[in-house]
Amino acid sequence: MGWREALLTTVGPGLLGGVTFRDWVRLLREERFAIAPGCWPRALSITFHSLQNSLWLRIERRRHGKRIEEAEIEPPLFVLGHWRSGTTHLHNLLCADSRFAYPTTYEVSFPHTFLSTESWNSRIAGLVVPERRPMDNMEIRLGSPQEDEFALGAATLLSPCMAWVLPESRERFEKYLTLRDVPADELDAWRAAFRLFLKKVAFKNGGRPLVLKSPPHTARVRLLLEMFPGARFIHIARHPHAVFQSSRHLFTVNFDWHRLQRRRLEDLDDWVIRQYREMYDAYFEERSLIPRGRLHEIRFEDLERDPVAQLESAYAALDLPDFEAARPAVESYVKTLAGYRKNTFSELPADVRERIAREWRPCFEAWGYAP
Repeated sequence: MGWREALLTTVGPGLLGGVTFRDWVRLLREERFAIAPGCWPRALSITFHSLQNSLWLRIERRRHGKRIEEAEIEPPLFVLGHWRSGTTHLHNLLCADSRFAYPTTYEVSFPHTFLSTESWNSRIAGLVVPERRPMDNMEIRLGSPQEDEFALGAATLLSPCMAWVLPESRERFEKYLTLRDVPADELDAWRAAFRLFLKKVAFKNGGRPLVLKSPPHTARVRLLLEMFPGARFIHIARHPHAVFQSSRHLFTVNFDWHRLQRRRLEDLDDWVIRQYREMYDAYFEERSLIPRGRLHEIRFEDLERDPVAQLESAYAALDLPDFEAARPAVESYVKTLAGYRKNTFSELPADVRERIAREWRPCFEAWGYAP
């Protein structure tokens, strides 16, 4: 572990680097200030950031409030798929097309203030951000395409990713995966925060259509269609065994980068299996709501084998702008991946394979994978 990683796993604010002081205090009260002793440096860091965020939020509202309110959101293109299914790779490929815009790492980290703070704060943050993602060694920069779910976590606290921050209270955040059984006031707050964040990103990028990637959106198709009736969707699937192993690794790493409580690893397998099943129960139930020609599904293995051809097929299936204009940029991005090596894991025990085959059977059948 390098010094940047050591610093961020000790005092880095993680998911809550963009939270306001008011929301931070509310969360602490709800948790009865149950912060693990070793996590107090992170809690103090979050407190410092939250005070700064609250101040700059007022400044941002005064500077840009009217123009943000008037910004238009073109129907987005949503990248769907469970964590570790190849969503980041697909997102990066799509975002190579300069006709699209996307939320960046800095923007999702500071959703309340990025219009006012990025010009100076990104230089400071860039000194400590690692060059590679800790879970898979992929390159990451403050300007890289990033998951909008992180912005929603910081702006609303209504995200399943909050389970990485508060593992001992994991169950209270699980309902935010599908957002089906949440109180009306919370759902209204989530919608408002999401729309506001996208307006800000659209405003910053001159109204270009947005490409959005967030694994939890896979379980929110109905809600996303209600908010953006013209939206398009591209879903990526990967062999469930690979997704299980990589998700287990991801969540373990994320505890170190975000947690304020002790890690809960004793029921990690149950959590991964349950969350995946809930996500795809919702997806299979709601994907038929997507109008014909606005959903395209691919497999990670095919994208890995021939990313340019797979992307060209997706453009045609979704009636996106002419792919030839994007081809040089996409091919250039693909060349940067030469030499990249994926994580490797030991073979799953027979009893785990049998459980996955049983509980995730609809996914094996839907995408033609052998259990």
